[in-house]
Amino acid sequence: MRDTFLPFSKPCISEADIAAVADVLRSGWITTGPKCAQLESDFKAYSGCLDAVTMTSETSVMVTLFRALGIGPGDEVISPSMTWVSLPNTALLFGAKVVFVDVDKDTLMVSAEAVEEKITPRTKLIVPVHFAGAVLNLGELREVAARHNVMLIEDAAHAMGAEWNGEKIGSRGTCMFSLHPIKNITTGEGGIFATDNIELGNRVRSLKFHGLGVDAYDRQTHGRAPQAQVVEPGYKFNLPDMQAVLGLGQLARLDAMNEKRRQIAMRYREKLAAVDELIPLADPPYAFKHSWHLFVVRVDVDKAGISRDEFMAELKKRNIGTGLHFRCTHLQKYYRETLGFQPGSLPNTEWNSDRICSLPLFPDMTEKDQDDVIEAIKDIFAKR
Repeated sequence: MRDTFLPFSKPCISEADIAAVADVLRSGWITTGPKCAQLESDFKAYSGCLDAVTMTSETSVMVTLFRALGIGPGDEVISPSMTWVSLPNTALLFGAKVVFVDVDKDTLMVSAEAVEEKITPRTKLIVPVHFAGAVLNLGELREVAARHNVMLIEDAAHAMGAEWNGEKIGSRGTCMFSLHPIKNITTGEGGIFATDNIELGNRVRSLKFHGLGVDAYDRQTHGRAPQAQVVEPGYKFNLPDMQAVLGLGQLARLDAMNEKRRQIAMRYREKLAAVDELIPLADPPYAFKHSWHLFVVRVDVDKAGISRDEFMAELKKRNIGTGLHFRCTHLQKYYRETLGFQPGSLPNTEWNSDRICSLPLFPDMTEKDQDDVIEAIKDIFAKR
């Protein structure tokens, strides 16, 4: 039994990160300013995208995009149900219909074939999800989107630093990233919109700050540009400098932190290979680079003799934290009771939703921390 609780995730904050935030606090300029502009510039350099816009969360990116794309009543948005609720909720808030698509049973990602089956004349947007750090088959998804003339936007919350076929996620097309504390890099809360569509990037940048016609931060006067006027009603989703500066240090260490995540994940794979009660995820069968945002296992309830929820509770008793990514959206209370979704429509999603569990994985984990997790898992199953 551990003496202290091990969370399933913990942000990797250095003393240099803390000092950088303190410097911004002392500077007298803590809202959107030079650090935010630098984070956007550095992210463009890192990812290879043509434009990047920082915001207060990935959800705020979604809201702004829906507005920019004119999505509303009568439109359909294709999404996996195996995702966080932000995207489906946003679609509903704009009056659109969410069309859920099932995932592959062992990668937990959608296929282009499954997406294409859901496309109708009303489909306005396809939002597939890179899952746990593995990446979608972008080539096939792009072909389907282009063939049907439908916008494809990647939910890359789990894929910061990942690659598909040698191409860094975010370098092409349109992507949404999360900077939440459990993600591979963080600004406390935050999100990044990345695109190779400059016109769309400019529209999103305007909408994120009241719909002003120019950037709210004037880099020459270090204040709000006096000529800024509203060109259309917008939102208040700008990221403050005191958060952006944290992301600068994190982004500079991203590849090193992802490598540490990879080492931990490979050790999990080795040490848990003989634990028959757990079913690992499968790697997709194409060239990609994993960012190891999460280490997800599925509890084989027949062999284990306990449910996933009981397994997580037993780990908690042993001071081991876990996560659940995700409880399927279409069977959550509102979606069942108000929208009428019923079990059985997405069998792979539902099977996984009842069994998935995210084990502790973060760069500052020690080998002893990981051994505690592995020993606790073996102890739980040994007593069944």
